[in-house]
Formats: sequence, structure tokens, C-alpha cells
Amino acid sequence: MSSPDLADADRQAVLEVLNTPSLSMGPRIMEFEQAFCDFSGRKHAMGVSSGTTGLHLCVRAAGIEPGDYVITTPFSFVASANVILFENAVPVFVDVDARTGNIDPGLVAEAARDLVIGGEKAQEWLPRKGSEPNRSLKAILPVDVFGQPSDLDPIRKVAQKYGLKVIEDSCEALGAEYKGRKVGTLGDYGVYAFYPNKQITTGEGGVIVTDDDQAADFMRALRNQGRAVGDTWLQHTYLGYNYRLDEMSAALGTAQMARLDELLNKREQVAAWYTERLAEMPEVETPSVEPFTTHMSWFVYVALFNKSVDRNGLANALEARGVPVRPYFAPIHLQPYMIKRFGYRPGDFPVTEDLGSRGLALPFSGVMSRAQVEHVCQTLRAVLRGR
Repeated sequence: MSSPDLADADRQAVLEVLNTPSLSMGPRIMEFEQAFCDFSGRKHAMGVSSGTTGLHLCVRAAGIEPGDYVITTPFSFVASANVILFENAVPVFVDVDARTGNIDPGLVAEAARDLVIGGEKAQEWLPRKGSEPNRSLKAILPVDVFGQPSDLDPIRKVAQKYGLKVIEDSCEALGAEYKGRKVGTLGDYGVYAFYPNKQITTGEGGVIVTDDDQAADFMRALRNQGRAVGDTWLQHTYLGYNYRLDEMSAALGTAQMARLDELLNKREQVAAWYTERLAEMPEVETPSVEPFTTHMSWFVYVALFNKSVDRNGLANALEARGVPVRPYFAPIHLQPYMIKRFGYRPGDFPVTEDLGSRGLALPFSGVMSRAQVEHVCQTLRAVLRGR
């Protein structure tokens, strides 16, 4: 489905670390974090072991406690909801925009108003079971799905109106821009992630960026077994975690960040090849780039298929011909553990479910050639035509 884009300089950066005695908590993580401060313009950057752990630390920094509500999206990778559940808080899902798959800011505004007011209106937004009425709404967690920014300005207005934190999940969108501003910098905290299929990779890893001095100190402590500033090696001010990023990963990430524009441009070119060829197929809807997206950062290439197409049968036929594809995304609220815990049912979030039933992620990375894209598209066309 994907392949990391690694250069000799990236490999050399890791090798240099292996030739030192410092494999954790050394100078490379500080270099990596500085690269993200320079990139984002934010005061603080904290390398962590994954995007998921980064989001979890943001949930902790936002003061989210058991029973609290966090408005978020059901159309995402499960980690964006799981980090809320880690604290025994309640993800309050609202449906998404049909064009982008990103959280609908109008529904965010309605849900926030009703949850703050409380009463019967609030109950309409809550799951059937597993939540207590009249708990506190603490935050909004939008996700920049597939590399396209959420419509953040109206979401930020809602947050300001009700005193909510905004945790921006930009794990799929490093380098994207919303109205000329970098994603990840528009909320109280932003998180990027670097799994091997992402825009840059550290193997596993992530970065949190924020301007909040107190939250940054708290999150640094939590990622390092709860050691606060001034603690000795065996002193622990907080109950913390081992969420650190190692030196090899940090070195690779720093080298990759030096190539960020190149890596983004290569992915944009592959996406353009796909869009050009898929536009010739009436059964296929190519990804939409919104006017407020002043720079799209292509993470995956997800095509939507007409309802007349048997999406699962199509996927099986492509796999049989050596073209790997994946449904993207399976709605979070219909995951077995979410149904068991909260009582969700099909039909609860119809736009999310429609997108999840019609989308297929095609093979995609910055190292793909035009010939490979052409092969995928020709195979897809042949299957659609029944050949």
C-alpha cells in the first residue's frame, strides 16, 4: 500500500547515532524538537513515541477527567477516540462533511451549545449508554483527515465561546495549510505522526506542538515517567508514562524534515497522476480539495465509488490482480468495542457511514512512478468494466 521515502542521508543519520553511546534522551531529540519549533513557529515541540501517545498527553494536559465530554469525529483512525477513552471520558461524535470527511463545524456548534446548556437537548448528542448526563464538556478534537485541514476557524470560535480546549489531530497532515496557516498550530495543542506511510517517517513516533508553557512542562514530565523539572532520576512528581522518542528515530526525523518540501511535492505529483486518470472513470469520485486548503498534504489517496459499485467485490478483484487496496475508514462508532460500550447502531452517523462504505485507499507513496499509477488505474478500469 505504501513505502517510506528514505535517502542515503536519512540512513547515515541513524548510523551516526549507532556509533555513539547515546541512544535515548540525547542531543538528537533536542535537534528534532527544534526543527519542529522552527517549522511550526510554536514555542514548544515534544517528541513522543507515536501520534497516539501525543494525543493522549494532550488529553491529559487539557484536564479531561472521567465522565467529561470531548466533541470529535467518528470518521478517523480509532486512536483519536481511544485517547479520550484512556481517561474514561466520553467521545461525543458529530457527523462529518460529505466532501472532505472532516468534522462538520456546524454540528460542532450545535453539539457544544446543547451540551453546555444540558437537559434533553444534550442527551440527543450522547451515546445510548456508557455516559452520564450533565457532565462537563471540556474540549474539541478535530482530525485533519487524509491530509486536508479541518475547517478550524468556526471550530475555534465555538471553543472560545464555551471555554473549550482544541486538540488538533494533524497526524495525517504534516505540511498542510489552512488559509495560509500550518495545521497543528491552530488549536491549543497540535500533534503530528510519523508512521512509515506518513509524509515523513521516524518508523514510529510523533511530535506535540504548543505555545502553552505550563502544558508543555506537564507533557514533558508525563512522557518521561512523570519526572517533573527538578526531579532526580528516581523522583516522580506525576503518574507518568514511557512515551519517549529514541535517538535513532529523532535523527531520522530530523533528516527527513530537511527534505520535507521535496517529500510533499513528490506525493502531490503522485496524487495529481491519480486524479488525472481517475477523472476518466464516471464510477469514481476523486478527493475534493476545499478553497480554505491553501496547501494539501497528501497522506493517502482515497477514491469514492458510486453506490452502484460493489466496493468490497471491487477490492477483492483488485487484490486478486496484485493491486492492494483498503477500505478507508471503517466508522469508529461501529467498531465492536464501541458498540458494546456505547450502544451505537448503523444509521447513527449517515455521512460517516456512507463515506466508509464507498471509499478505497489506493496504493500511494512519494516513491511511486507514473507507470505504477498507470498500472493501478488500468487494472481498476478493467475490473470496473468487468474484464
